[in-house]
Amino acid sequence: MTTQKKLGIWMDHASAHLMEFTIDSRETKVMGSKFTNEAEAHDLSKGESLMHNREQHEESAYYKELGKEISKYDEVLLFGPTDAKVELFNLLRADSHFEKIKIEIKPADKMTENEQHAFVKEYFTAN
Repeated sequence: MTTQKKLGIWMDHASAHLMEFTIDSRETKVMGSKFTNEAEAHDLSKGESLMHNREQHEESAYYKELGKEISKYDEVLLFGPTDAKVELFNLLRADSHFEKIKIEIKPADKMTENEQHAFVKEYFTAN
């Protein structure tokens, strides 16, 4: 029997905190979207259409990078305060490469790193 690889991701539209569930590890890898408030203000000054297009492009790249990480796992928990987790979930479900990965969504508020790790540990030990 092989060990299931499990990953918890606390995320919003700006960043994702990836935490592999293991007995002894408390490491967090942080990935961020390249679309910042400064870029938004700059693009908005040139036109709302440009800002919207750039935001969609950056968000797509952000979700694609997360997808690369998620593809390495058997079970994934997406949690956080915004709809970013739902948007990512819907993109992954539409892609057949992710059909064998168990992915679940849970609502969560803003959390400290310790709270995030505790949330992931509680979720995976209860399941």
